[in-house]
Amino acid sequence: MDIPLRTHAMTQGRPALLRYSRTWDTGVSSIAEARDAVAALLARARPVPGRRPLQDAQLVVSELVTNAAKHAPGPCALGLELLSDATALRITVTDTSREPPRRRPPDPRRIGGHGLHLVTMLCRGWEVTWLSHGKRVTATVPLTPATAG
Repeated sequence: MDIPLRTHAMTQGRPALLRYSRTWDTGVSSIAEARDAVAALLARARPVPGRRPLQDAQLVVSELVTNAAKHAPGPCALGLELLSDATALRITVTDTSREPPRRRPPDPRRIGGHGLHLVTMLCRGWEVTWLSHGKRVTATVPLTPATAG
């Protein structure tokens, strides 16, 4: 699959920034495409992140896109942005639901409902921005040990 990646020049002396964006009408095939987009984008990073940060970023994008596909009635969008120093990946998922993401109480016997706990563990942080047509969830995944928190 050909993943369209764009490089945007940044101002004020910072290096080029790698970005990816995609919108889906439904979430059916978007989860695998989202993971592939993370891998393609991070393969262009310098230095290239190790296997574990790549897997962490793919897991976070899978969880966020899955939640959008499962809980939102309409289309969703994915944005990936490699920070200019290649120490973190910002993942943004926009959907049409006005319901906030909810972390359910931990229950090792329950199947499902653990995704936001994983996102919280793997990210520097995540936030929700309310939009007129839904919400945007943004998570920042560290790519180097120096940025792990």
